[in-house]
Amino acid sequence: MTLTARPTRLAAGMALAAGLAALPALAEATTLRIAHVWPGGSMVDRELFGAWAESVEEASEGRLSVEIYPGQTLASADNTYQGAVSGIADIGATAQGYSAGRFPLTQVIELPGVSLSSRQGSCILQSLYDDGHLDDEYDDSHVLFMFTTGPGYLHTSDRLIETPSDLEGLRMRRPTAVVGDMFSRLGAQAIGMPAPDVFTSMQRGAIDGLSFNWEGMKTFRLNEQAHYHTEVPLYDLALTATMNRDTYESLPDDLRQVIDDHSGLEWSLRAAAVYDELIRQGREEAQEAGHEFLVIDDAMNDDAWGPVLQETIDRYLADTGGEAETLYAESLRLQQESCDV
Repeated sequence: MTLTARPTRLAAGMALAAGLAALPALAEATTLRIAHVWPGGSMVDRELFGAWAESVEEASEGRLSVEIYPGQTLASADNTYQGAVSGIADIGATAQGYSAGRFPLTQVIELPGVSLSSRQGSCILQSLYDDGHLDDEYDDSHVLFMFTTGPGYLHTSDRLIETPSDLEGLRMRRPTAVVGDMFSRLGAQAIGMPAPDVFTSMQRGAIDGLSFNWEGMKTFRLNEQAHYHTEVPLYDLALTATMNRDTYESLPDDLRQVIDDHSGLEWSLRAAAVYDELIRQGREEAQEAGHEFLVIDDAMNDDAWGPVLQETIDRYLADTGGEAETLYAESLRLQQESCDV
């Protein structure tokens, strides 16, 4: 009996050893690398991308692990989208405007008067994408969710901008080519640069001001440099978090479902909630510092600013073509109906 039992024990031991050897392979997580442009430790980094990463890891029971590379540490701002497409990062989050001319239909959302908050702009933009209007612009990646910054205003270091003519001769950082064209028409020098570079440029006196949303004024510490604020809504910047298509398609069905559950309108509005809170905090920070404000109510109908904003809209739609006009009309419909927030 002893002789017959020994092979049985040996076989069991070999099976157990084989099983233990296989455990590391089974337990090994797929790592997703997120590249984004916001500073590490900022509220966007922590409460949007950090929260997304934690939720994905929990929902996948640890089979997906997420590494976050903030502040252009993995890809520069103007290469973050392409970095996700090419696989430098598995997920890239950035402003579409950094890829000049690549997303002309998406950037219809950025035209003056389309949205009044990050929540409203995010709802409109995500709805346009979900309805298939923007598919062709993102056929090289797998979009997770889209959102916007909320309205961008004028912020200057030395004097208040009261009318469009006050911009003449100033060196202004432009957030998009559309706003840059507006600045140029008004006699300002429009200077393009990623948001993380603006603080140093203002500190050195290389620019006189910028157009930015209140979130960016806080996140990038620009309230320390700009003390005059003209709240005329010039634009609303489009943003996206998108995934490398091959990375997404290589995941098993259940992990793709985890990614799908962390995509779309729910996460678009979660991003907007972070932005709208930062918008509140950014404006409050400037108020507490004793800065000077000028609020342009109903800017599209303002005698001085209205014609400038309308010309900006008309020029963009004429340059981009008929499909942009259709999307602009649809954006305004969503503003009044589904996204009236």
